[in-house]
Amino acid sequence: MGSGTNIGRVRGLGSAHEGAHHWIVQRVTAVSNLFLVLWLVFSLIRLPNLSHELMVEWLSSPLVAVPMILMLISIFWHLRLGLQVLIEDYVEDHGVKFGLIVLLNFFAIGGASLGIFSVAKIAFTGVVA
Repeated sequence: MGSGTNIGRVRGLGSAHEGAHHWIVQRVTAVSNLFLVLWLVFSLIRLPNLSHELMVEWLSSPLVAVPMILMLISIFWHLRLGLQVLIEDYVEDHGVKFGLIVLLNFFAIGGASLGIFSVAKIAFTGVVA
């Protein structure tokens, strides 16, 4: 008949009692990505040009660096959530599934860390290596 009691199914709680948390977080990150990417696009359009010097100066501002870091966190978190669902739904072998999720987590954390470090380096020093 299904997992759990009737009231549990109505509340969206399965046997793991996770409910719709993963789905809600994915939607929240999608909305934050929308707003942050729109902020980025409109901010870049307002600049007179996209020269390297101007971009470093622009990214050195805290009012630009903080939303940029938030955007990186949101994008990589959303990427991780979406690809995790794909792996869980379409990979049959549990060992391969575990390995792919571990690789996905390393990629998402590594990519976000590299992006945050890059933005922070520019924001704090104004120098790009």
